[in-house]
Amino acid sequence: MKNIHLINARNRKGLSQEELALMVGYKGKQAVSNWENGYSTPPLHKALLVAEILEEDVSILFGNKIQESHTKGVG
Repeated sequence: MKNIHLINARNRKGLSQEELALMVGYKGKQAVSNWENGYSTPPLHKALLVAEILEEDVSILFGNKIQESHTKGVG
């Protein structure tokens, strides 16, 4: 399922997928494309950086998916 919140926030900032990817430390747009298309979620530190860049709440951009991806297998 597409991440409409992330797509809209990125578009409001006038950033391409590649520009956002470079700003968070990736070499190409693939990671951002995967997040927007619902294929993957970013690691917590990247999600927080994306939220800061886009000036949005991380929970609005990624919901609870980030937390899930970092708690599986822990404990």
